[in-house]
Amino acid sequence: MTLRSRALATGAAVATLLASGALLAPSATAAPAAGTAPASSRTSAATSARSYTPPAPVWGSCSSSSLKDAKAECAKVTVPLDYDHPDGTKIKIAISRVAHTTKQDQGVMLVNPGGPGGSGLGLATLGQYVPDGAGDSYDWIGFDPRGVGDSEPAVSCDPTFAGYDRPRYVPASPALSEAWFAKTNAYTDACAKKNGPILDHLTTVDSAKDMESIRKALGEKKINYYGFSYGTYLGQVYGTLYPKRLRRVVFDGTVDPRKIWYDANLDQDEAFDVNIDIWFGWVADHDSVYHLGTTQKAVRSLFYRTEEKLYADPVKGKGGQLGGSEWIDAFLYAGYYQSSWTGLAETFSRFVRDDDVKALEAAYLDSSGYDADDPKADNGYAVYLGVQCTDTRDWPQKWSTWEKDSWRIFRKAPYETWANTWYNEPCRHWPAQQQKELKIDGRKVKSLLMVNETLDAATPYAGSLEVRKRFPKARLIAEPGGTTHAGSLYGNACVDDRIAAYLATGELPKRKSGKKADVTCDPLPRPEPAARSAAAKKQAERSSTKELSTLRRAALPR
Repeated sequence: MTLRSRALATGAAVATLLASGALLAPSATAAPAAGTAPASSRTSAATSARSYTPPAPVWGSCSSSSLKDAKAECAKVTVPLDYDHPDGTKIKIAISRVAHTTKQDQGVMLVNPGGPGGSGLGLATLGQYVPDGAGDSYDWIGFDPRGVGDSEPAVSCDPTFAGYDRPRYVPASPALSEAWFAKTNAYTDACAKKNGPILDHLTTVDSAKDMESIRKALGEKKINYYGFSYGTYLGQVYGTLYPKRLRRVVFDGTVDPRKIWYDANLDQDEAFDVNIDIWFGWVADHDSVYHLGTTQKAVRSLFYRTEEKLYADPVKGKGGQLGGSEWIDAFLYAGYYQSSWTGLAETFSRFVRDDDVKALEAAYLDSSGYDADDPKADNGYAVYLGVQCTDTRDWPQKWSTWEKDSWRIFRKAPYETWANTWYNEPCRHWPAQQQKELKIDGRKVKSLLMVNETLDAATPYAGSLEVRKRFPKARLIAEPGGTTHAGSLYGNACVDDRIAAYLATGELPKRKSGKKADVTCDPLPRPEPAARSAAAKKQAERSSTKELSTLRRAALPR
């Protein structure tokens, strides 16, 4: 799903209503189904993790300028590749720390940005954004999960995978399906060749055990935890395995544990279509600025006509050809963040009205994360697949199942459906063992504050309600009608002040009975092209930093 950031974590979406719905034959060249591991007890896995104690980290300087500016320290924690064999091969988890600056010491706060596949080192700086200085009494610990970024080894398969001029997303002919099968099979073949046994040890359970090793390496009895997007699922897993080790916990954009991971992607397909239509309507409301149509229907029609034009006649960017698939990808953030609406509307207008290819290419590169000069540009995507493809045995192995589901959803939700399908299709033939999914049980977690906008497309609101039920001590802040994904600490005082109060004192809102939120807050107002609010300006300034841009990409689905 990365919780699909596309390169990520990194990935984009669909085209016009071309298909009648007839099913295509599965590829004759599809790789065989991935193997499955023997059933094993995850409680015994937790026991094996407890048997390993890593050396204390040796802190030194960080390579990131923003971490240096924040006076952060960096280190690496040595952990087992396989916790069932703690004396065997070791790998290293990169961590960062911005120490508390107050007399009060509330312990460590681990942060995960999502993905899976997102780098979290930069999030050691997150404490400064908590209102009223409530983050200053924590040691903020960022970390790159196993396989990611500065951790060793870092997983990569083919850094050009998310490059330019890709096949049409909607497989309106068998030839298009075969083109995608060739592309995804080549990618998984490269993953098998370039990476060693770490591919069998990238599950969320593995990363939760790494968090436990970080706790022990830091000499802490308990940890605090702040998880965005996929990071909320990592927190659920950690809370299931080590509930007594959690103190204060914040989840923003909560993953539904009932839908790991195939069904989660199907939910996203429909949710992103809702949000892109909301954006089309907003663009129409501001036709005097963008001149793209006075109705939602007119803007939508122009958007998909432009996609078709680019499939027929791609334009040449600085790095390569930009076709219809790159067009769709360029606008993915519109389904994630209201703060992107004005800039993407300007890109849309400038390309259609002024043939501004440079603006389109910049939006595509920003969304996809593709970098021709980065030899590990696909690191986020490779880890995304490595985690999601092995977290569960519930990925369908028959292409006919994917095909039937995708065509069914595409008929009513054309925007992201087929792009999301191809982004995740490598899980049919991922070269590592699938594991038995962990059943999430939060009954022993004593404190949890959750945040979710009700039209969040990457982590639909139903997931927060489900986790609230499984974690009886949890409280949920809902933002009805909001379309932004994992947007806490971005200027909404109603939300952010409650997070600050919780981190300062541990006090939670009163829990309401029934399947509902405990607190509701209005989402941030929709942006205005001419005069953006102070909160929106602050959000834009923060999102311009490399680390928080990575956070955004890592939280996306695919």
